[in-house]
Amino acid sequence: MIKTCSGKAGALPINTILPGDCIAEMAKLPDASVDLIFADPPYNLQLKGELHRPDNSRVDAVDDAWDQFASFEAYDRFTRLWLTEARRILKPDGALWVIGSYHNVFRLGAALQDLGFWILNDVVWRKSNPMPNFRGKRFTNAHETLIWASRSEEAKYTFNYEALKALNEGIQMRSDWVLPICTGHERLKDGNGDKAHPTQKPEALLHRVILATTSVGDVVLDPFFGTGTTGAVAKMLGRDWIGIEREAAYRDVAEARLAKVRKFDRQALEVSASKRAEPRVPFGQLIERGMLRPGEELWSLNGRHKAKVRADGTLVGDDVRGSIHQVGAALEGAPSCNGWTYWAFKRDGKMVPIDLLRQQIRAEMSAH
Repeated sequence: MIKTCSGKAGALPINTILPGDCIAEMAKLPDASVDLIFADPPYNLQLKGELHRPDNSRVDAVDDAWDQFASFEAYDRFTRLWLTEARRILKPDGALWVIGSYHNVFRLGAALQDLGFWILNDVVWRKSNPMPNFRGKRFTNAHETLIWASRSEEAKYTFNYEALKALNEGIQMRSDWVLPICTGHERLKDGNGDKAHPTQKPEALLHRVILATTSVGDVVLDPFFGTGTTGAVAKMLGRDWIGIEREAAYRDVAEARLAKVRKFDRQALEVSASKRAEPRVPFGQLIERGMLRPGEELWSLNGRHKAKVRADGTLVGDDVRGSIHQVGAALEGAPSCNGWTYWAFKRDGKMVPIDLLRQQIRAEMSAH
């Protein structure tokens, strides 16, 4: 049974795997209906014959029919068709991630720019445990490249900067990610004990992508769903998902996998937010609520300046009048000043930053 989400854009088959060709299935989806697309398209590896290790054992490489194209022109035509549909179904502030290797990522990047997407970052996924180069004629291929692009240059795309910083122990997240390839218990197997999919992506990679660029309740589409890594991580993180997969064997594995996935509880899904995302509190609200009184003095935290609070929420000090920001900047001779972190008031002989009062109001706002 297809669960649908109805709105101005029409019905959307959320939390469902759609069987069939990705271009044909995307064409059935409503305009501007999806928040994020994660795409792991065929890499067009152009393998010539079988690949063997030095001991002459055969390497289980990607030689499936879905990865084979007659020419670069055929691959480019396929790429432009699915990307055109992807851009149509993305919301105006939506974004897309696409992952590839040196075989195809440059062609993907050119197509994205030609079709009007705006590239935000390329991210190098450096594999901590890559497959070695058995022939010894090239460097070990130890990375793949992800391209993150918004639907347009004007898009107000989602980026949970503070959450990614927290994930990285307080350090700004870089565009080179060291993560292992999918192995061990995470590697899904078919009935014969073989790999269920040759290019199964690790959940850690999708966790970072979805946490970084979506919000709880967003819809994430994966047009090359495979064994369902995108859907599994989206479900755990409280996002809705849509998968498209033409291979029945992959769909069966994905369905079984997703049936076992449980969403994290609501409190666990909350992430660190940027201060810019917090509710705006005018300084005047502190006066209206009696948290500060007209005539009360504020002191700069560096102890050099003071100013008096006025009834309209402005300050006056040393012949300077204006907002908490304007007066602080003028007294310091600086081009700008964050008045919330510059000013303090005195209580029981101690200096108390006015930002504590703002946080108190924000806490009350979030409780309702």
